[in-house]
Amino acid sequence: MDIICNACQSKFTIPDHKIPRSKTVFLKCPKCNNRISLKTEHETDDTNQNNTGMSNNFENFENQDYTHDDGGTPLDFIEEEGKTALICEHDQIVIKKLKKALDLMEYNITTANDAREALIQLRNRTFDLVLLNENFDTDNPDENGVLAYFDRLEMPVRRDMFIALISRRFRTMDNMMAFNKSVNIIINPDHINDIIKILPKTVTENEIFFEIYNDTLKENRLI
Repeated sequence: MDIICNACQSKFTIPDHKIPRSKTVFLKCPKCNNRISLKTEHETDDTNQNNTGMSNNFENFENQDYTHDDGGTPLDFIEEEGKTALICEHDQIVIKKLKKALDLMEYNITTANDAREALIQLRNRTFDLVLLNENFDTDNPDENGVLAYFDRLEMPVRRDMFIALISRRFRTMDNMMAFNKSVNIIINPDHINDIIKILPKTVTENEIFFEIYNDTLKENRLI
């Protein structure tokens, strides 16, 4: 299937057999990170009529630092409709508690085993929520590669993600440190049992804030 990004007009193609049928899926433009909605209820030929033209394969946009081990084109950036969450944590007890909370919040959950895998997932998919331990795959929390990735994101992309940093150095919901670390919330592991109380409230507040923020920009014709 040939795809054209409606934001940057980049063109790329996805093998038809790798696209789920009869589902609405989303993919992230490999060039500008725009989220593209793709309805696959109809036959491929019908869909192609709305996405004609193709100049570059997705492989050409792939960051060579984070390619899959099998050397193939990672089509994991396709995701089913619904909220998505990425867990970057090594403690299996903590992971279990995070998954329980995210299940109740009806998130589709992905768990990364190391920083490299997390970065592959982040480059190829758009996650609504990321739970990141500051010591994930590093002994120095100030050199966390995943957190550094978030710092480099353009603001329109970054503000569509809610990032919770799990840190033993700081207090839960320490807003000053959250701002300092460029995350939405700090969660101390001592309060991980309260995650189901903390996350829904803070995520909802963040969504309301940016809904008002975006409406204000539109009213002033800034976006």
